[in-house]
Amino acid sequence: MNTIAAWHELVQTRNVKGLAALLADNCVFHSPVVHTPQVGKAVTLQYLSAAFHVFFNPSFRYVREVAGASDAVLEFQVEIDGISVNGVDMIQWGADGKIVDFKVMIRPLKAVNLIHQKMAAMLQANQ
Repeated sequence: MNTIAAWHELVQTRNVKGLAALLADNCVFHSPVVHTPQVGKAVTLQYLSAAFHVFFNPSFRYVREVAGASDAVLEFQVEIDGISVNGVDMIQWGADGKIVDFKVMIRPLKAVNLIHQKMAAMLQANQ
């Protein structure tokens, strides 16, 4: 499986339902606003599903990609509520192509605060 190609396809088509097939059972999610890593496929799926709704508007685009054999860093830009958000998705996958680690980093502070608010509202609504 070409993990990054599959990820780009999900993002482009906004296919939240396709996420589960791309995540390993022991996947770990690192949020820019939650101190501890979130462990497991179910919680990673919950965070990424919420992120699909918060981040992926028509202004979202990846602007740079650095990829290795089993990991990649994808830099993105998006405008949300008039605030320019810049960040990176750091993705690592196993031999089977399934994502085992997903880390999101965001800047500037104003964007981090906005994302914290929006993600909290999405996660709360989905409980």
